[in-house]
Amino acid sequence: MTHSFCSENVLVDRSRWARRRNFSVLQAQFDAGRLFIDTWAAWRDDPQRCERLHFVAVGPLTSLDVPDVFADQPELSQSLIDAWPMRVAGLHRLEFEQGRVVLTLAIGELGSVLQKLWLRADSFYLRLSDTDVKLAYIVKALARVAGDQATLCAEAHPLLSRALEDAGFVCDGDETPGKAYVSARFAPRWRVRRHEPPVALAIEALTFSAESLTGATPRSPSSQPLSLRHAIVVGAGLAGCAITERLASRGWRVTLIERHDDLARDASGNPAGVFHPIVWRDDSIAARLTRAGFLYALHRWSELERAGHNLERSHEGLLQIADSPDDARAIASAMARFGLPASYVIAVDEHEATRLAAQPVARPGWFFPRGGWISPAAICAAQCAAAGDLLTTRFGTEVARIERENATWTAFDTAGHALAQAPVVILANAGDAQRIAGLHGLPTCGVRGQLTLLNTSPLDGLRVPIVGDGYAVPLGAHRTLTGATYDIDDTDARIQPLGHTENLERIARMLPAMTSFEPKPEVLEGRVAFRSVTSDRMPMIGALADESAARADATRLSGAWPLDLPRSPGLYGAFAFGSRGLVWSTLAAELIAAQIEGEPWPIERELAEAIDPARFLLRALRQGEFS
Repeated sequence: MTHSFCSENVLVDRSRWARRRNFSVLQAQFDAGRLFIDTWAAWRDDPQRCERLHFVAVGPLTSLDVPDVFADQPELSQSLIDAWPMRVAGLHRLEFEQGRVVLTLAIGELGSVLQKLWLRADSFYLRLSDTDVKLAYIVKALARVAGDQATLCAEAHPLLSRALEDAGFVCDGDETPGKAYVSARFAPRWRVRRHEPPVALAIEALTFSAESLTGATPRSPSSQPLSLRHAIVVGAGLAGCAITERLASRGWRVTLIERHDDLARDASGNPAGVFHPIVWRDDSIAARLTRAGFLYALHRWSELERAGHNLERSHEGLLQIADSPDDARAIASAMARFGLPASYVIAVDEHEATRLAAQPVARPGWFFPRGGWISPAAICAAQCAAAGDLLTTRFGTEVARIERENATWTAFDTAGHALAQAPVVILANAGDAQRIAGLHGLPTCGVRGQLTLLNTSPLDGLRVPIVGDGYAVPLGAHRTLTGATYDIDDTDARIQPLGHTENLERIARMLPAMTSFEPKPEVLEGRVAFRSVTSDRMPMIGALADESAARADATRLSGAWPLDLPRSPGLYGAFAFGSRGLVWSTLAAELIAAQIEGEPWPIERELAEAIDPARFLLRALRQGEFS
C-alpha cells in the first residue's frame, strides 16, 4: 500500500478532529488524490470523526487530469473519478458522503493561489522543490490561514525550518540527518497577520419564546447546539431556496418567509431559464464568477437528481450567437488562449451552428455542451424538498422589518407582529432586501423583463436554446419561449405589445427564419417579472455591513480592506442577481453557508470581494464621502 508523504499528520493523531463540527486540511501540492483518499478513508473509519471534513488542495491545471483508481481504495477512488470536474482554472468544490466530506481543488500556481484562498486550516501538507525561490512567501501565505495550533507536515528543505519559525510556526526540533519531512505547529509568539482567518458565527442561546414563534418543539439540553442553528430566510425564489438547501444540508433549521402564496413566484416563476457560463476576451471577474457558479450549480443539480428530484431541464447544450464575425473570431481566440476544453465550450462556424440548432443562424458563435434550459420553479421545489423537516415555510407573509436584540434577530410583519426569531437572517428577496436591511446608497435599480411565449412558429424545430441578443428556448409541443426585454426602472406589470415586438425582432437578428414571422403582438402570450441589478452588474452576496458603525468610524476606515469593515452580526444578503440567478444562486448559497459556519470559502477572495454587499460602502469610505 503506497500512501502520500507524512500522512500521519492527520491519520495517526485523529484526536485533533474528534467531535469537531468542522476540520480543514490544506494540501500543497495536489498528488492526484492519494492523500485526500487516505484522509477520507481515515475519516470513515473513525467513530469520533468531525461532522464535516474539508480538504483543500492546490495544484496546477495538470492536476485536473482524471486520477487513477487506487487499488487499496477502489470505492473511494471511483467516487472521486465520478465527480471529477472539467479541466478549467479556478476553484472546484466536490462533495461526498452527503456533503460531510468536501474536496475543494484550487487550480493555479501555488504562491498565487494561496493568496486567494480564505479558510482556517487545521492541518497542512506541503511539498516543495529544492529550487523553490518562493519558500518564505509560501510559508507566510500558509500562516495567514492557519488555525490555532494547526499542524504542518512538509518534505524536508534546507531553508524550511527558518521560514516556518519566521512565520510563527514552531518546529518539532527533530533534526535527524536524512529525515524525509519536517513537522511543526502554528503557535506565533507575536502577531503575524492583519486579519484572523474565518471562524463560525458565534450563536448564543435563544429563549423559549423565540423558539415558540416558529412552532418548533423545544429541544432537550443535550441537543441544544443543534437547536441554535436556526436561520430566517426572506424570499423563496432561486436565491432563498438555494440557501435553504445549503443550510439544511449542514443541519440548520430554516424558516422561509415568502410574501407570495408559494415558491418561485417572481422572476423565479418564469416557465424556463437558460443556464450557461460566459466567455469574454479577457478572463474577467464576471467571467470567472459565472464559470464558478455554472460548474457548482451543475454539481449540485446532479446531486439533487441523483436523490430523485426532477429538475425539468434540457441536456443537449446551448448555442450562443456572436454579435459579429469579428466578435466570434475574438472569442474563439480567447478560448484557445485560456485553454478551455471542448467539454466546456466549442467555437462553431455558421454551418456547425446551423446543424446544432436545426435552424439557419445569422452568424458564427460558440456552443456550451453542458448549458441548456431549466425550470427555476422545479429547482426551488427540489431544494426545499431536500431540506425536509428542517424547513418551516411561511407563505403569504410579508416581512416589513427586522430587528436585532440580545443576539437574536426578529422578523416583523406589516402589523408589527413578530413572525420568527433566529440568530441568523438571510435576505434573498431581490429588490426589497436593501429596504429591509436598512442599507443606504446602494446603486441598485429594478429591471422589468417581459417574456414572449410562441405557440407554433418557425422555431418549432429548434433543437437547443439560442442566446445572444435575446434568447429562444424550445419547450416542446410547438412552444418556444423568447425574451427578454430589459426595461430599467419600469414598474408596469402589464404585458405590453411593444415588448413582444422587441423580443421577436431580436430573435430574428439571430435566427433568419423569424424575419417573415409577423404575428399580432396583442394576441401573443407572455409574462412580466422584475429583477434587481447593481451599477456594476455584480450580485450582492455575503455578510451585510453595519453601516452606522462604519460611518461613525469613517476616518479610521478610509484605508480599510473588506475584512476591516464592521458587519451586522448574523445578517447576510443574496440579491441583485439580475438575469443570472440560475448560475449564481447555488454558489451564493454555498458561500454564505461557508461564511456562517467558518468553512473554507468556495471561491477566491478576489471574487468574494467583487460581490461583497459592502463594496460600495467601502468605496465611499476610501473616497472620504463620510469624513
